[in-house]
Amino acid sequence: MGMNIGQGGDSDPDVVVDINTTPLIDVMLVLLIMLIITIPIQTHAVKLDMPVSDAPPPITEPPPVISIEVDFDGTILWNGVMLANREELETRLWKEAQNPLQAEFHIRPNKLVEYKHVALVLASAQRLGIQSIGLVGNEQFMQ
Repeated sequence: MGMNIGQGGDSDPDVVVDINTTPLIDVMLVLLIMLIITIPIQTHAVKLDMPVSDAPPPITEPPPVISIEVDFDGTILWNGVMLANREELETRLWKEAQNPLQAEFHIRPNKLVEYKHVALVLASAQRLGIQSIGLVGNEQFMQ
């Protein structure tokens, strides 16, 4: 470890006079760990006076659900009531878009309907500002 004594005998052995630094490094590591443990944890905090909100609590009731069905020939049903034309659909969508609590729209296309009729309903709803639109009944298109 520390010194090389040699084989013995009459010849002069070479003596290693270097210091063994392993125990010194161990002591240094122990001192470093003790220093790290004893340093107080510094908390960085900024004291701020935050404004108090007077806003009303959020609405917890779920929004109403309006079902729009697009039949195979392009006729549109609003909660089961057939609409006469596109203008009536847009009038109802515009009225719902003006409500502070907008309804949730579920659009259910028929499997045989052409896409242009469904796209017409979606485009009208988006243009008039409807926020929540969902397609319902997609499992009928799975093969």
